[in-house]
Amino acid sequence: MAEDRPQIYLLTPPSFDLDIFPQTLSRVLAAQEVACIRLALASRDEDAVMRAADAVRLVAHEHDVALVIEDHIQLVERQGLDGVHLSDGARSVRAARKALGPDAIVGSFCGASKHDGMGAGEAGADYVVFGPVGETGLGHGTRAERDLFAWWSEMIEVPVVAEGALTEELVRDLAPVTDFFGIGEEIWSSDDPVAALARLVAAMG
Repeated sequence: MAEDRPQIYLLTPPSFDLDIFPQTLSRVLAAQEVACIRLALASRDEDAVMRAADAVRLVAHEHDVALVIEDHIQLVERQGLDGVHLSDGARSVRAARKALGPDAIVGSFCGASKHDGMGAGEAGADYVVFGPVGETGLGHGTRAERDLFAWWSEMIEVPVVAEGALTEELVRDLAPVTDFFGIGEEIWSSDDPVAALARLVAAMG
């Protein structure tokens, strides 16, 4: 494995079956080296989120992989998670860092905004995410272009994640200018997530 190859940052599906997904996740983690998992649930049902967090945490920590949760800062310590991923750019980073302390992981989704990314980094984010990098009808539709990653990688020390509608072609193109690939639906929508992830990893070079 090339030393400078990007690492995998795995996103869970927005909803999943607690009887099936943990085993699938375990197979994926056994097959590839994953740096971090994000619990990226659509649900606002606290009980459902906590049950999902418990199930995923057991698998993640069994494989020695960090687990962060999207936006639910108050559940990080309660559920024994490793940190939080914030979806509102730089706005909540400072408060999250203050609430969770220096050792927790705090990440920030910054769309295609260099300004938000820099603000998040200055506020104490451990990484920033730019995306979507591919064609998708989700969000504002503004793609994070390769130029943004190239500039960031050259100028800014904070690690950067490329995510959103990734294809093998995009992975090949962005691999030299990103630290992580945020991979989720790209593999979970496949009949064989392990094989789907292997194809994306192969494209990293």
